[in-house]
Amino acid sequence: MNKQKLLSLVFAFLLAATGGLIFHLLHIPVAWLLGSIASIMIFSLITKKELYWPPFLRNLGIVIIGYSMGLSLTKEALIFISHQLPSMFIMTVLIILFSAMTALLISKFTGINYPSVLIGSIPGGLSQMMILAEETKGVNVTVVTFLQVIRLIMIIFLVPVLIFGPIFGESQSYVTEAAAPTWNGLYPNIILFIMTAIFLSIIFKKMQAPTPFLLGPIIGTAILGLIGFNGPELPIGLLDLSQILIGVNIGLMMHPENLDHKVRLIGLATLFSTLLIFGSLLLSYLLSTFFHFSAATSFLSLSPGGMDQMAIIAHEVGADLSVITGYQLFRLFFIFFAVPPLLKWVFKTTSKVSRSSE
Repeated sequence: MNKQKLLSLVFAFLLAATGGLIFHLLHIPVAWLLGSIASIMIFSLITKKELYWPPFLRNLGIVIIGYSMGLSLTKEALIFISHQLPSMFIMTVLIILFSAMTALLISKFTGINYPSVLIGSIPGGLSQMMILAEETKGVNVTVVTFLQVIRLIMIIFLVPVLIFGPIFGESQSYVTEAAAPTWNGLYPNIILFIMTAIFLSIIFKKMQAPTPFLLGPIIGTAILGLIGFNGPELPIGLLDLSQILIGVNIGLMMHPENLDHKVRLIGLATLFSTLLIFGSLLLSYLLSTFFHFSAATSFLSLSPGGMDQMAIIAHEVGADLSVITGYQLFRLFFIFFAVPPLLKWVFKTTSKVSRSSE
């Protein structure tokens, strides 16, 4: 790494940390994540400069969150999750169907072709949807990218507002400073967990699994816990650091200045993201009613965002992280393995029908 990149990296971290601190002092929920994203986005829009942030720093932040999620997957939690599989399947299918129907309405209203809106609307991983968009004929990759990124940003900012608002009544973190784990408590047990997380992350990456740096520590930590190794709880400062590492990366993903028809696309993306979030909110009410989960646990389990961001919010409000991890993991794998071939078949079939009717 040359001197210029190093200075850019340090500046990006300090800028993000400053944004996080300001949000923290203003008592904004999930302050270090949202403050980091906001400060980086504002700087990029004003200066038009690209800051340097290597992927390994984002991956490090994701590994930290993955480890904390893995700690929640105890034997009892996994047994409970196995009983939830039918519910996970039904809720995942309903969310995808809701996305498909909403995408159809927006496509007819805006005139943008349906495949582009649909792929941009599926609540899956950004990189996965981008690959699918590039492989599907007739899909506007720019539209897909913008819809996916705006969905991510809307969820990151809107979900905390809902969680900490009057609907859920969550006003503060359940973790107090007095009860918080210490840095001294990490050593030496954390070494085994770090080695396992890195090893499995590399394996999952070679297997081209979705979000390998999240799956590795989740599964590795859960396995070690099941065979009798107790992982130490993470200090609050380390979780805050993970928010900054992830937040900088998300902030740098946003390049609205490179898009054509910005106003139209922003309106389209905002409308759809809002509908998707409130659709998930309605489904979470059903989940809470049937299984007596807390409102926050139900909503974060079904919220169409990334697992890492939902885990960060869950830590803030003391939601059941094992339930959230189970539902989010199920949707991740379902979308990764089932949705792409299904969409390709649908688009291929509809294309043949359109050609035969001409």
